[in-house]
This record gives sequence, structure tokens and C-alpha cells, in this order.
Amino acid sequence: MTATHSPVDPKLLEILVCPVTKQALEYDRENNELISPKAGLAYPIRDGIPIMLPDEARPIED
Repeated sequence: MTATHSPVDPKLLEILVCPVTKQALEYDRENNELISPKAGLAYPIRDGIPIMLPDEARPIED
């Protein structure tokens, strides 16, 4: 069974903020993640649901 990229509701993307910085997030369609540039974290999206837990986020490089 392969993972599929379920689309995220655009209205949800408008209201979500990084739980660490409280700043807006960028949607990375290619990796199916929400990026917090200021925190340097990428939050995964699983089955169309953003996982907004810092412990689940992966660090990103500049």
C-alpha cells in the first residue's frame, strides 16, 4: 500500500500557524508538508490532515 497525497483544504491552510512561532506556514505540495521557515521545521500532512506537533516535524536546512 502506498501513501497518497490527500489535498488539504485551502481554508484550513489560511488559518493554520506554526505552533512554535505562531507565524504563517508555507505549503510544500511536492513534499506534502507545511513549512515554517522561521522555526526551520516541516510539518507532515497525513491523509489530508496536517500534523502540527513539533515532535513530529522534521528540521529543514536553509
